[in-house]
Parts: sequence; structure tokens; C-alpha cells
Amino acid sequence: MRRTFVILALIVLAAGQARPMTGDGGLPVAKPEQVGMSSKHLALLDGIIAEALDRRDFPGAVLLVARGGRTVFRKAYGDAQRVPEPRPMKADMIFDLASLTKPVATATSIMILAERGKLRLWDKIVDFVPGFTPYYYEKGVAGGEARIWHLLTHTSGLPPYLDAEEAADRLGRPCAPEALVEEIARLPKESPAGTRFVYSCLNFITLAHIVKEVTGRTLAEFAADNIFGPLGMSRTFFLPPERLRSSCVPTEVVDGVPLRGVVHDPLARLQGGVSGNAGLFSTADDLAVFAQMVLGKGEYRGARVLSPLGVERMTEIFPKVPWAGRGFGWDLDSDYASVGGDLLGSGSYGHSGYTGTSIWIDPETSTTVILLTNRVHPQDKGDIISLRSRVANVVAAAIDRREP
Repeated sequence: MRRTFVILALIVLAAGQARPMTGDGGLPVAKPEQVGMSSKHLALLDGIIAEALDRRDFPGAVLLVARGGRTVFRKAYGDAQRVPEPRPMKADMIFDLASLTKPVATATSIMILAERGKLRLWDKIVDFVPGFTPYYYEKGVAGGEARIWHLLTHTSGLPPYLDAEEAADRLGRPCAPEALVEEIARLPKESPAGTRFVYSCLNFITLAHIVKEVTGRTLAEFAADNIFGPLGMSRTFFLPPERLRSSCVPTEVVDGVPLRGVVHDPLARLQGGVSGNAGLFSTADDLAVFAQMVLGKGEYRGARVLSPLGVERMTEIFPKVPWAGRGFGWDLDSDYASVGGDLLGSGSYGHSGYTGTSIWIDPETSTTVILLTNRVHPQDKGDIISLRSRVANVVAAAIDRREP
């Protein structure tokens, strides 16, 4: 009897040891060598981040590296905040993603609607926003109508941004998103549609409006039900609930108080926190799951969010405007693509966010690099442009086996 009990205990213990660890609700965890990466080389990341902290480039960071569907590096550095008092960073904390909202929530939602036959990327914007004006040449000659794909690739002719304070004076605070979109639609276009790349938050504010026009639901509601919920991204949302506010990493100090769980972007804040250009909050673990869905051609653990062809079209340079270097929501080779460093392949893609966030995905090596910082805390003076590239280079150089 005693021998039987010992055998059963060993079986249970072995089963427990065999169960894959996960990164706090994220991907399974593996040692770097298990997926063809060097632990020794990845350890260089600690020094690079430490140097940036010493320079006070940002208060703190969370860095996650995944390969082959498994997390191989996941660490928190520095402080989540400096004011009103220091507080250490934790790896599961929730960040204001800023412009990562664009590919993760907005572009993905638009592609889902295209796949369901609810819209076409070739549809005219004016079909959803009746007041959307074209570019006007000399003597008032109108240019061609902008399409949804122009918004996705930042080639619509819209200017980069709109003064939020001036908009608030005209529209109120908070303002109805529809009123802001109408104002954006009337803005003089800076170039004919499809002729010039100008990175513009206004493109994606307009796309969020299109999601609501088509579905009758806000971007926050649609993305929660069709992206984050199916993928189990339980700590990804617009408007973080009060119970999780203490887990949110604060950004800039505004009116003497750090923004915690309140979106940093002025136009998103003007709309009450839900916008197509910014407003999404998430963790490194949840973003790793999203990235694995993309690497899995739209599917993760039985949950299909996008079709394989939808993912391919989103993550390749759109051939109508190859000089833009953009896919549908994703950056591949624009002037902003330094996030990917110098070594990852030309088919890799990603995005960065103003608050100090970034994600880069390389399908050639099945590798994801997620770097989340709060460089805007407390006074919007931090700088991480160079750091992003150097982190990506170290991760790429740590790959010592072609297949994970």
C-alpha cells in the first residue's frame, strides 16, 4: 500500500512539473535555449535597460520576449512612478498603450468587419462620414475620394493632429466622438488621397467612427467582444475599471495629478477615453497573446480572430502606396520603423506608442519583442527611440537556431 501511494505521489508531482508555466495569464514560459535562443545574450538586456534608467530616460519598464509561442524573457525594471512617491514596477502592470491602439484595436476591428462583408477597404470614407471633404487643387478642383485603406495607411491627406484645447472650446469637454469626426472631416486636406504618407491620429479617430457606424457599437465594445474576450486578454480594455486603477502605470502629471488609468492622448481624453488613435490599456502578457494570434495567422488556442489572408494583408506593405512602408495599421518600413532594429527581417512589423510603448513581431523567426515604458512620467521628457532599436538588436542576436 505504501509503495502504491509513493508511486501515485510521484505521478502527480511529475504531472505538476510537466504543466507549462505561463506568464501571468499570457503565453507558456520556456527557457531561451528550449526555443533556440541564448540566455547569456539575452542577459545583456539588463545592462541596456539599467543604463537608460540611470539616464532617467523613463522611470520604469516591462520587457517581454517571446519565441515559438512561449515567453522566454519577462522582467520589470525601475519604478512605475516617481511622484507623488516612488513605487516599484511589476511585470503584470497595466500600461497606457497610446498608438498601439491603432493596430491592436482599430485596424483589427476594421479587418474583422471587412472579412464579415460589412465593409470594403475600398469603400469611400464619405459613405460613412458624409462631410468628409477631398483635397482641392487650385481653382477649387476636387481630387479623388479617400477610401478606408487610405486611413489605414496614413495616406488620406489628413493633417497629423488637431489642437485638443481648441476643439474643446468648440465642441465641449468631453465632446461627442461624432462631433469630433465631423470637425476632422471638414479639415482642409494637405495632399490628394494616396499621394503622400503623413502619420495622423485623425485617420484612426475616423476609423473608430466607421466601426460604430457599421456595428452600432463603440470601438471599445466591439474590440472587447471580438478580439480581447476570445483571446482571453482579461487585462486589455479602454477605460480601466476602478478595481484595477492601482495596477495602472501612471503617465504625465496633469493639473498636479498623475494620469492613472486615464488616457494620456489629449484627443482621446477629450472623447471620454475611447478613440481609434489611443485609449487602449494592456499588459505585456496580454500583448504577447495578441502577437501570437497574429503569428498564428489569426488564431490562438482555438480562438480565431482573423483569417490567414486577413493577417497577410494587414502585415505586408500595401502595394498601392509602397513608398508609405505601411500595412493596414502596422508599420513595416516607414520612418517610424526603427522599433524593429537592424537585424530582424524585412517581413517584420510593429508599432510604437507616444507614452513609451512598442511591439515588434518577426514572422521569419516567430519572435515578439514587447517593451512598455512610461517615458512621459512625470513631465513628458523621456526618450526611448534609440533604446527600442538596441533592445531589438540584442533579441535578434540571441537567436542561435533558425527554428524555435
